[in-house]
Amino acid sequence: MLKMRAFRDQDFERIMDIWRHAVDATHDFLSAADRTAIEHELLAFFPTVTLELAVDAADIPQGFMFLHDGHLEALFVHPDQHGKGIGRAMMKNAIAIHPELTTDVNEQNPQALGFYERLGFVRTGRSGLDGQGRPYPLIHLRYDPYR
Repeated sequence: MLKMRAFRDQDFERIMDIWRHAVDATHDFLSAADRTAIEHELLAFFPTVTLELAVDAADIPQGFMFLHDGHLEALFVHPDQHGKGIGRAMMKNAIAIHPELTTDVNEQNPQALGFYERLGFVRTGRSGLDGQGRPYPLIHLRYDPYR
């Protein structure tokens, strides 16, 4: 049984494990240097923000998300759990809190783009670089409940 809860300090290693495995499974476009740099940034960043976790019956995190001012900054599910409804359940909670939720998806990650579009997100724009100025274009999305 899946439930949502806030991040706890003891979850940190599991969160990083989820991130590493998810990136390995879905972000093959990242250069090795950029992947390492992003990981180092996250090691410092994650402890400073509120992450929402999807945990299993044993209270083990299987996915996490970071919402900031109505924008989904991050959503990662362990690849062993892909296709089991965890991402969808997390997004349902996020949309309930922020009905006009926005997010950005790497253009080179068609699996994620399709996931958001199936949930009712529409494209609102594109950036040639990611938020840190790296050469990974972003597709900007907004939830549209009428789509």
